[in-house]
Amino acid sequence: MKMLRILSLGLCLSLLTDAFAAQAQAPAPPPDTRFGAVEAYMAPDKAADLRVGWDRMVVRWYERQPDNPDQWNVPGEEADRVNAALAAGREMTILLMGTPPWATDGPAIGGVPRGLYLPVDDPNNLWAVFVRRMASEYAGRVNHWIIWNEPDIAPEDFGAQFEGSVQDYYQLVKVAWQAAKQANPQAVIHLAGLTHWHDVVYGRKPYLQRFLEAASQDPTARRNNYYFDAVSLHLYFRSETVYDIVNLYRGLLRRYGLRQAIWLNETNAAPMDDPHLPWNAPLFSLTMDQQASFIVQAFALALAAGAERVSVYKLINPVVQFPGGDYYGLYRPDGSPRPAAEAYRAVTTHFAGVRRTTLITLRSHYIARLERPGAVTRVLWARRDQAVTLRLRLTAGAVGVVLYDQYGVAQPLVVDRNGAFTLTLPAAVCGDPNHGCLLGGAPWLLVETLGRR
Repeated sequence: MKMLRILSLGLCLSLLTDAFAAQAQAPAPPPDTRFGAVEAYMAPDKAADLRVGWDRMVVRWYERQPDNPDQWNVPGEEADRVNAALAAGREMTILLMGTPPWATDGPAIGGVPRGLYLPVDDPNNLWAVFVRRMASEYAGRVNHWIIWNEPDIAPEDFGAQFEGSVQDYYQLVKVAWQAAKQANPQAVIHLAGLTHWHDVVYGRKPYLQRFLEAASQDPTARRNNYYFDAVSLHLYFRSETVYDIVNLYRGLLRRYGLRQAIWLNETNAAPMDDPHLPWNAPLFSLTMDQQASFIVQAFALALAAGAERVSVYKLINPVVQFPGGDYYGLYRPDGSPRPAAEAYRAVTTHFAGVRRTTLITLRSHYIARLERPGAVTRVLWARRDQAVTLRLRLTAGAVGVVLYDQYGVAQPLVVDRNGAFTLTLPAAVCGDPNHGCLLGGAPWLLVETLGRR
């Protein structure tokens, strides 16, 4: 027995040493564009340090042309932010929204643009003119355009950002698709980020379903891919729902024979216990450690569901606007990191380059397997308020293995001479009085280096 323990420890140390040596010798790859952070441009050095692969910037029409169509105000920092992101290897996406008062017969900012149903080449189609000019201005630097934000929040509900009907939103997207591609044939048009839960709470069909129903009435839609190239989602707090909701929306697309990419443009879980930014009346009772767990779990589940890209909302909270409110940033306004920043680093480091993801779903735990060039990352976590002990084996062909916690810190792992080991998954903290287990327990990242075949 003593000899077996010595052999086990020796194998463990050998595997750890080989893996660390390989990592030390390998040059850092460019950021993986699948992993983003909203408004990373607010802290470009931190974005580079965390290896953020894509960014999102909002351009508000009413700021470009506040008073009349002859204005074109370009904030000096806007182009600088785009250029700096590209220089650092981050792809920039731009979200267009916000109708100027002069350009709508409805309310400013959320109103339907005047002339929206005119031909796209008609100069009185004010939205078409704006989108075409934006796409032309950034051609060669920005290809991805998100059209508005969260239209599934109904006009009568708090937080509404678009006052038009679903049919109006379809027309908004259709015109943007046509105008942007006229100016830049490489333009990629994204539907606005959808919250999903607003429709659930108010008993409505999913907004995407209603959008597709409206689009299907247009005889030109099918031959033009329904005038959009990607679906965007905004999902928060409940990590387990990420996998199910991404698959739900993929199913809605398939009903219409569509295969557009799905992006998770915003995801996070704001903590309540940050001593510098306490959330006094939290919607959900989660800690900073649980926020870190959420980041790892949500990104793993999004990849397993086939999401093309995933982005955290957001990199940094630049100012404290509402003391006692919910703050999502990986970094605080003073630049200090929350624990979730290191969890995000673990994702961009150990998920990078993933080519194939499979998910094992059991009642007690998840195992997401991410196959990468020369490596496999297994992400494991308990789903309930009981720890789970697993007996596992190394992947065939593994020549090195390192066990990381959710912060990317290497932990001891004893592997026996047959390549087997025991791993205990910490129990989930199910302390929310109204929602129980909002997310699973702290995840492990098991990173195996594969030998050449």
